[in-house]
Amino acid sequence: MSIDAYHQKYGKMLDPKEVSVTLPDGRVISFETGRIAKQARGAAVAKMGDAFVLSTVCYGEEKEGDFFPLTVEYREKAYAAGRLPGGYNKREAGRPSDEETLSARIIDRPIRPMFPENFTREVQVIVQVLSADRKFAPDVLGVSAASLSIGLSELPFEQQVAAVRVAVVDGQNIVMPTYEQMACADLDLVVAGTEDSVCMVEGGAYEVSEDTMINAILAGHEAIKLMCKAQQELVDRCAKPKMELKPQHVGEAHEKLLATVKEVVWDELNKDVHSNMVKTDFYPAMADLCAKMLEDERILAIIGKDEEQDPALVADAKAIFSDYERTAMREMILNEDVRLDGRTTTEVRPIEIELGVLPSAHGSAIFQRGETQGLVVCTLGSKADEQRYESLQGEGSKSYMLHYNFPPYCVGECKRLGMSRREIGHGHLAERSLAAVLPLPEDFPYTIRVVSEIQESNGSSSMASVCGGCLSLMDAGVPIKAPVAGVAMGLISEKGSVKEGGKIKILTDITGTEDHLGDMDFKVTGTAEGITAFQMDIKIRGITPELMREALEQARQGRLHILGKMAELGLAAPRPHVSEKAPTMIKMRIPTNKIRDVIGSGGSVIKGMQSQTGCTINIDDDGNIDIAAPSGKAAAVCRRMIEELTAEPEPGRKYKGKVKTIQPFGAFVEILPGRDGLVHISELADHRVDKVEDVVHVGDEVEVLCLGVDPKGKVKLSMKALLPPKAAPAEAPAAEAAPEAPAAPEAPAEG
Repeated sequence: MSIDAYHQKYGKMLDPKEVSVTLPDGRVISFETGRIAKQARGAAVAKMGDAFVLSTVCYGEEKEGDFFPLTVEYREKAYAAGRLPGGYNKREAGRPSDEETLSARIIDRPIRPMFPENFTREVQVIVQVLSADRKFAPDVLGVSAASLSIGLSELPFEQQVAAVRVAVVDGQNIVMPTYEQMACADLDLVVAGTEDSVCMVEGGAYEVSEDTMINAILAGHEAIKLMCKAQQELVDRCAKPKMELKPQHVGEAHEKLLATVKEVVWDELNKDVHSNMVKTDFYPAMADLCAKMLEDERILAIIGKDEEQDPALVADAKAIFSDYERTAMREMILNEDVRLDGRTTTEVRPIEIELGVLPSAHGSAIFQRGETQGLVVCTLGSKADEQRYESLQGEGSKSYMLHYNFPPYCVGECKRLGMSRREIGHGHLAERSLAAVLPLPEDFPYTIRVVSEIQESNGSSSMASVCGGCLSLMDAGVPIKAPVAGVAMGLISEKGSVKEGGKIKILTDITGTEDHLGDMDFKVTGTAEGITAFQMDIKIRGITPELMREALEQARQGRLHILGKMAELGLAAPRPHVSEKAPTMIKMRIPTNKIRDVIGSGGSVIKGMQSQTGCTINIDDDGNIDIAAPSGKAAAVCRRMIEELTAEPEPGRKYKGKVKTIQPFGAFVEILPGRDGLVHISELADHRVDKVEDVVHVGDEVEVLCLGVDPKGKVKLSMKALLPPKAAPAEAPAAEAAPEAPAAPEAPAEG
């Protein structure tokens, strides 16, 4: 085929179609398709400034089952920032970094609910940052790019989704802030939503109010509306025809099952739901009831018996049972204000706390809330223990980290051990929850690592990590600004949409079952003064600001209750001193021209000090030194050694030194490590010295007085000045008294 014929049949190969959105501050966000990755089922680019974010989507064949296998991958290319990857192998690692994993979760959470409930095809979305702007983070553009690529494909997708980052700086809401603005922001928030509602929020803050949070969400949604409208314009112009979905669970057998399952299980199901059961009782009861239902003759008459049993109808019967279970629990909450475990909608589960449970740990705590238990441990290290990382902004390090582990035994399961995306996400939420109250590194020069080991779980394990993490920090003696607690909240609506009206109930401290059956899941952490972190996923449409305010106020009351329990059963404030098991940390500063003296040739000096004292010494380019010592005595010795290495001779100060070399005109004495001074021959003694060796020899230890330092840095010393003064010569005996002179003769009297 000739080029002309090809163009006539298929059009140009590089033929981009583009739409743009102008933000309130004048910056432009553009969406493009038709130029890159055209063999993908859908491909789109989101651009802003120098940022260029590509998203592609592909899908597989339809599969049986009730699980939607959606995978979202997010990658940042080193060349996007004009850099080469670090390390020996100069290519990007196959495994995503934690930051890339968190960005992938940000993309996944708002787009997943936009697929139909009965959709079971495997879908893979790959988002790549091909060019980065040096002023702002490109990750949130990935949500819009992913949404647009899916909207342009054959895949069913309810509504276009967009996301923005919002920062609050000096009380002002800034949409798509720069790195500099984020560094000084009181609130850093990612908001995702459709043209008519917010569907996801995540962020961290420095004890901001609930109203500040809501205003930031609303400001972000205004920009989201414009971005979704622009996406829809491009979808209307360029999208492929949408695939048709086969309806599931329809037909006469399904209708019979709907009625028969209810007839068989409803009374007993309703009784179990009202029995105030905890998870370990309720789950087995539901499994037994479902098994009993499948053995009922009325059900077997529909699904078949033995070899003639239809697996599809068995799966349908189980799904119907689950729907009735969900309906029974929701109706009880909406109509009776009673939850599965007997609590009211505002009640927090019972709390128990133990501190110092691990003898060798610097700080440890068990936080138990209902059937969720976190064993949280705090470890303090030196600057050498900081976490190094590489990003589009370059290399960096962090002195505080929180890691979250969710082993399979905490829910009674057998699974392969490994780090999941969920564990990374939960750890990040807990980490930023506590970051706002930590002391500044210059005031507390430790590297802090908190590890949350979830031992039991029935919902809100990330919030147990926050509470337990705070207690472990205080147990270790970390001087945090204020205690932090977290609570997971839920929402149940009668109609499945706020706009349609009906009853709405907000739940405090939700369990795993309530999380599954609810319409909204949001987690709020903070101190008594304000919010430090927030995460919200909304499954229904039309959440209003008034409803968010009500939910946040109920969450605040729950948070205050938990903070009270932490103070009552654990600690109200950090211990007065850092744990005696933690290393002793000292900070000091030396002149930059003295750094090489402390390090020495090939590190010989610093290695020698570390070997002698058992300390770890870290020096930065500004002369700041961190000393991590096994004891206070070792720290003091190490500090004194560094002070001696970097000290300058002080005129008038006495030193004890060693004679290094002898010259005809005097002796050179080392008074400080690596620093000699001259004792002139005339300053060796208080009498005339003909030969230096008559007074001192090489290797002698002598005491000298610093007379001064000349402009060239030469040190003048004296031994003579320290000698005791010579005794004054004895005075001559007093001369004997002279004989008294004869009295003058009296003058003759006048006659």
